[in-house]
Amino acid sequence: MTKKFLTALIAQILFLASITYAAPNIIDKPVIWNDYRERLTREYSLEHYGFAATRIEPKAVVVHWTAGDTWESAYYTFYDETLDDGTVNVSSQFIVDRDGTIYRTMPENYLARHAIGYNWCAIGIENVGGVENVEDLTQAQLQANIELIRYLHEKYPAIEYVFGHYQQLEAIESGLRIENDPDYFAGKSDPGPIFMRALREALEGDGLKFFPA
Repeated sequence: MTKKFLTALIAQILFLASITYAAPNIIDKPVIWNDYRERLTREYSLEHYGFAATRIEPKAVVVHWTAGDTWESAYYTFYDETLDDGTVNVSSQFIVDRDGTIYRTMPENYLARHAIGYNWCAIGIENVGGVENVEDLTQAQLQANIELIRYLHEKYPAIEYVFGHYQQLEAIESGLRIENDPDYFAGKSDPGPIFMRALREALEGDGLKFFPA
């Protein structure tokens, strides 16, 4: 390796490191977050992770689909504090509509219940679509996810992994999965390999780790 080549390589690395990504347009649409939801979240965290937490240091992004056809249906599913069994409601920090509109339902560092074993450290992005497991997420959603993940990665440098909900078992090798209940698991298909391959191709130069789609 010549000195000239090494100098050029260092310059390129420094240039890439200097790139910053502006926050995409995000519409805040908060679900109920009150003392009751805080308590339920702490109880859930203590039961499943062994520590009582309501906040996270993001280390991963988990990509989902809603299996519904409107952002409102997902939003109002997440809105209330509790499920029928008395535990904290399912939720995700973001919902991306089919036209690429991004809704933030809670602060990014709040613990949301969207991926078994990973909620303690993962930000969830729900994409409207996937009804009856049809891989129908849009190009606008893909672009919105790319911009959102880049923004989150810059804001939270500890984020290292991006994976689809259906890749939850492969993601065990990340070392991030914690789950105290060995019977607590649900197989998933979202958001499908087509979408994850496209995300991986778009973000492969951003220093993030993906799993084979």
